[in-house]
Amino acid sequence: MVGVCLTLRLSPTPTPQTAEGPETLKFRLSGFPRKHNEGRIEVFYKGEWGTICDDDFSLANAHVLCRQLGFVSATGWTHSAKYGKGTGKIWLDNVQCSGSERSVSVCKSRGWGNSDCTHDEDAGVICKDERLPGYVDSNVIEVKDHENKVEEVRLRPVFTIATKRMPVTEGVVEVKNKDGWAQICDNGWTPKNSHVVCGMMGFPHEKKVNKNFYKLYSERQKNHFLVHSVACLGTEVHLAACPLEFNYDNATESCPGGMPAVVSCVPGPLYAQSTVMRKKLKMPSTIRLKGGAKYGEGRVEVLKGSEWGTICDDRWNLLSASVVCRELGFGSAKEALTGARMGQGLGPIHMNEVQCTGHERSLWNCRYKNITAEDCKHTEDASLRCNVPYMGFEKTVRILGGRSRYEGRVEVLYTETNGTLRWGLICGEGWGTEEAMVVCRQLGLGYANHGLQETWYWDSSNVTEMVMSGVKCTGDEMSLSQCQHHRTVNCQKALARFSAGVICSETASDLVLNAPLVQQTTYIEDRPLHMLYCAAEEDCLSKSAAKANWPYGHRRLLRFSSQIHNIGRADFRPKAGRHSWVWHACHGHYHSMDIFTHYDLMSANGTKVAEGHKASFCLEDSDCDEGVSKRYECANFGEQGITVGCWDLYRHDIDCQWIDISDVKPGNYILQVVINPNYEVAESDFTNNAMKCNCKYDGHRIWVHNCHIGDAFSEEAEKKFEKYPGQLNNQIS
Repeated sequence: MVGVCLTLRLSPTPTPQTAEGPETLKFRLSGFPRKHNEGRIEVFYKGEWGTICDDDFSLANAHVLCRQLGFVSATGWTHSAKYGKGTGKIWLDNVQCSGSERSVSVCKSRGWGNSDCTHDEDAGVICKDERLPGYVDSNVIEVKDHENKVEEVRLRPVFTIATKRMPVTEGVVEVKNKDGWAQICDNGWTPKNSHVVCGMMGFPHEKKVNKNFYKLYSERQKNHFLVHSVACLGTEVHLAACPLEFNYDNATESCPGGMPAVVSCVPGPLYAQSTVMRKKLKMPSTIRLKGGAKYGEGRVEVLKGSEWGTICDDRWNLLSASVVCRELGFGSAKEALTGARMGQGLGPIHMNEVQCTGHERSLWNCRYKNITAEDCKHTEDASLRCNVPYMGFEKTVRILGGRSRYEGRVEVLYTETNGTLRWGLICGEGWGTEEAMVVCRQLGLGYANHGLQETWYWDSSNVTEMVMSGVKCTGDEMSLSQCQHHRTVNCQKALARFSAGVICSETASDLVLNAPLVQQTTYIEDRPLHMLYCAAEEDCLSKSAAKANWPYGHRRLLRFSSQIHNIGRADFRPKAGRHSWVWHACHGHYHSMDIFTHYDLMSANGTKVAEGHKASFCLEDSDCDEGVSKRYECANFGEQGITVGCWDLYRHDIDCQWIDISDVKPGNYILQVVINPNYEVAESDFTNNAMKCNCKYDGHRIWVHNCHIGDAFSEEAEKKFEKYPGQLNNQIS
């Protein structure tokens, strides 16, 4: 813990609610895991340490508190006890500073000790790692030795073969000490301690280790024992949260009869090194993470009654998040996130006020409340970030030449025939969003914004040789090495300016179709050919229309409305700038994306029997959630896009909002709508871009039922949909 002691002599005017005359206040940062310049903010008042509630908390409050801690300013703040829950008093609530105050005690608040919060709402601050001028060490409250705290922990493998494998699952537990590493005495070491360490390393479970080998090994080594008497409960997310003691003097002889603590961990299914082990360690089928940029992070969704749903963030904390992380085959939780930080989910909210002890094997074993309609909204969806094993993937790829670290030309590390490691370029042919997603994930830079096939404007290094071509990723891989690519380089445009590049982003949009609205608005129209000239020009009719007796006759159209919501964390913008939008004189509007959606009618086995497509002639905010303002509209050649929390409505009565079913025979079919089908614009989740409905067409009428987003139900339920009774929509208009 770090703290500052200041004597505050408050002036008589103004007299805010918190001012109570001269009082010596002390401040400190606490909690875990954290760095020295961040943590839960605690204040010492009237002889007792207490916390500050996050209600009305702001960056201005954090600036004031960071200055009182001896830092120049704040770079951020946290809510909902991110650094763990404090104990004792909650001294301040509804604090409102302007940011210029010399002390938090002169800011507006409810007054000292007057709060309606729990420690689940403890505020934290992140201070800029720069000390105030004139700041002296005598102002710091040191808890024992300030340098003695456990921040970084590692497993050091000792077997030669183990040092070359990733991830490292077994080794000596070491803690960072000044410029080196030190060991932990294993006297009294328990499986619960190992459980905590494995969780930190990204592994769900621990297993017994052969101590005899390590005993012989340690006798030949010079050990530096910094920590001893570790006594974890097993639910902690960091070793720093466990009771432990530090050695101060004569550290080399401070582990009588003992040896360095050794831990062996069991990896989850994604990180198991053998195929047999991967099959044995199956992923759970009733819980999943959605919307995250990396493995081990995302919005938590659970399967209940065959339908996937989210969890409300009330009482969501690290203990519950850790149960989810370990259940999914990762380690303990690094962060428990509230407020739909990984985007909003769809459908039901299955759980509220989840309270785990930390020992549960499944989230379903934890206490929780069922949801009522008034309890929660999807703006309160819970999410998390787990500790995941270190794989070293970021060492084999880099991006250079961009305006920031989030963009640049992609270079990969490859081995020449003589064993020399060199950097090389990737051929840009066929490079797209899926490949960029993998690079951004591999480098820990969030989501892919663009995958670029030319990078002539990022010529920044002397690397000119193409060493990889034909790269094809699904978008789910952990590294480019897991994607398909040519065995030997085959690149038509081999110049460096045609090498692949990426632009990454910390946030991304997430489009999803309103499935119930499709079901409610579907109908058939027989439209005269003389009214379809513009539609034919935009290729919105089936091929047989070209042989029709224009302008006589008609086409049978399956019409429906598409309401497309952006539930992500960034606005959805067309890939092309307005300078390259295409003008269509017939309809009198611009197209910002050639294909924005695919409309398909398919047989039960998935064969297309009719298809349509919709160009994005106008991406705009038709309407928005309460409190969200529209930002995009097409009038007067305006900016196009869909704002977070808004939706774009393509009504059933506009041109091309249909499938031409003139050639379709009566039968049972599947109606499928896919948004952003070519992945032209990056999203945080592409699995919810498809919507399906069951259809029954008798040649005169159509019944549409079971409209749902593609991954909203379990696989078993998906197979049963076609057996459900149908619903009559509309007859021929």
